[in-house]
Amino acid sequence: MNINRLHPKQAKRLLNFSKKVGRGINRFNMIQDGDSILLGVSGGKDSLSLSLALALRLFRVPITYTLKAIFIEWREHTVSDEQKKALQLFFKALDIPLEIIQAQMFPPSFKGRFNCYLCSRNKKRILFNEACKLGIRKIALGHHLDDFIETTLMNIFFRGEFSTMMPVQTFFKGTLQIIRPLCEVTEREIERISRTVSLPVISINCPNKDTNQRVVMKEIIKKLSRLNKKVRENIYNVPWRINEKYLPSCLNHTFK
Repeated sequence: MNINRLHPKQAKRLLNFSKKVGRGINRFNMIQDGDSILLGVSGGKDSLSLSLALALRLFRVPITYTLKAIFIEWREHTVSDEQKKALQLFFKALDIPLEIIQAQMFPPSFKGRFNCYLCSRNKKRILFNEACKLGIRKIALGHHLDDFIETTLMNIFFRGEFSTMMPVQTFFKGTLQIIRPLCEVTEREIERISRTVSLPVISINCPNKDTNQRVVMKEIIKKLSRLNKKVRENIYNVPWRINEKYLPSCLNHTFK
C-alpha cells in the first residue's frame, strides 16, 4: 500500500496508529529481528488493520521480520469471488503472501455443540497446524484492548476467576507463541483506521454474533464509561496493578 497516495491527514492518522501498535509490541517484547510471523486473518477490520500496521512498521523500525497471512474460509459460510479478490489485492499491496484455507466451522468433533470458545479453539488448531507446516513459531491475532477488558470481565462474571487475555501467550512448552500487537489499541481507533483506508472487510455470518457474552460486556463497559472515561484503561491495566494488601495471602487458595 502506497501511503503517499493518501491525504496528508489520512497518512498522519495511519502513521500514529502504526506507532501505537508499536508501543504495545515493544512493551511486551513481541517481535524480534529475524522473526517469521503468521497472521491469522478473519477478514474483519481487526485482523486487516493489524496486517496493515505490521507491514507499515517494517519501514520505520531498525529490525526486519517476515509476514505470511492465512485466511480461514468456513465451508458453511463461503465468501464471494469479489471479496476474495479484494482481500488478495490488499495483501499484495502490503507485500504479504496470503493463503486461503477452507475448513469446517462445525466439525464432527463438536458433536452438535457450538459456542465462541469452541470456535476460537478450532481457529487456533488450524493456525497451529499451518504454523508448524511452515516452520513459523509466532502467530499474530487481531485482539484489541476492548477484547482484553471484555475477557477480564467475562472471566470474573461467568467463570468466577481473575484471569485475562495475554498479550504474549506460549503453547507447547514454548514452541509456539500467540502475540496480540493490537493489545493497547481500542476498537474505536481500529474502526477509524478501517474507514480511513477503506479496508476490504469481510463480514462472516456468525450464528452467535448478536447473543454472545461479549455483546453483554460491551454494553456494561459503555455504561460504566459514561461515569468514568478511564474505565477501559483501568480494567486493561488491572493485571499489572495488583494490590496484594487487599488479596488473600495465598492467591492459589481454592474456595469450596
